[in-house]
Amino acid sequence: MRSFLTGAVALAGLASAAPAPTLRARDVPTYAPLNITYSSSSSSTNNSLPNTLVIATGGTIAGSSASSTDATHYQAGVVGVAALVQAVPILLNISNIDGIQFSNKGSGDVTSADVLTLSKIINYALCRPGSNYTGAVVTHGTDTLEETAFTLDITLSCAKPVVIVGAMRPSTAISADGPGNLLSAVTVAVDPRAQNRGALIVLNDRIGQAWYTIKNNANTLDTFRANEQGYVGGLLSYQPFWYWPPTQPTFKQTFNISNVNTLPEVAIIYAHESYNPAMIQAAILEGAKGVVIAGTGAGDISAAAEPFVSQAVALGVPVVVSTKINVGAVVPSIGSDTIAAGFLNPVKSRIQLQYALANGMNMNETRKSFEGVLGSMIGYGASG
Repeated sequence: MRSFLTGAVALAGLASAAPAPTLRARDVPTYAPLNITYSSSSSSTNNSLPNTLVIATGGTIAGSSASSTDATHYQAGVVGVAALVQAVPILLNISNIDGIQFSNKGSGDVTSADVLTLSKIINYALCRPGSNYTGAVVTHGTDTLEETAFTLDITLSCAKPVVIVGAMRPSTAISADGPGNLLSAVTVAVDPRAQNRGALIVLNDRIGQAWYTIKNNANTLDTFRANEQGYVGGLLSYQPFWYWPPTQPTFKQTFNISNVNTLPEVAIIYAHESYNPAMIQAAILEGAKGVVIAGTGAGDISAAAEPFVSQAVALGVPVVVSTKINVGAVVPSIGSDTIAAGFLNPVKSRIQLQYALANGMNMNETRKSFEGVLGSMIGYGASG
């Protein structure tokens, strides 16, 4: 194996990069023309209704099986956006619909590059001057739905809602949840009370903020929730209600993507009994520009890992520590080499670190983006 220090020259530039720009309306990414593959206006348009952009990426909501009782062995990403919308004709009583077939695959195959492109499309469609869309709905597989939703939340450059929706049963299931979830998602997207809430996850009559919401069960319908923070609203008879007025998550950071065309590799190292911390070294040698450790408990790392962490930081590679428990906080610690993830779980920590690095944040700025707000609240950490 090559020496760990061979990457020093290539990695040293991370620590001297410029700070991230402040997100401004004029920084809306340009992504034109929109590739509309379905439009309800081809048959009829109701000028009294709002306009919603539905972007289909695949997943179980677009899945199909030979058996109506099979909800586990099926092919994801079969049904197209037109068929998804046409299966719920009442949608056209709520909104005019334009559809984009962005992809049609299981969400385990969705890449960071895919989601960056998706975010640019959404920002252009919703946030450019003169946009006539009230909101956007993204249909998505549930396996990585929380990751895409979190990305869209921290990169959205206007107040319009983006609703991410999926299903736990394929479209061919005897009690498929996709059509009802899609109806709920569009209804939420056109609700004026959904404005200024960022990206929202809507499934199973629940409305959750994307920043906090995670997938909690591999099989059940009621899988998406924010365990500590709860839901922001729900639906009764497909009509949305809200527990409180529009608000943003306290710890949320937003990132300008107008000049971001690629994302750096960030590796997640999963801590467990007897794990090999040399994986930190291996990840950097393979090109990782940042590392997230899914630590034990409240973000603990082993004594054996500490030298590898120190080496990484000395090379300008930020190391963020989250918790493999997925729920709870990793709190800032004065003098620590590592950056505390706060309430972000490992996969969301990875995404935030990618966008911090892509925006040229140096080590201190990256630390502040994770630790600043929580540190100021509890009296220590990167609060300056």
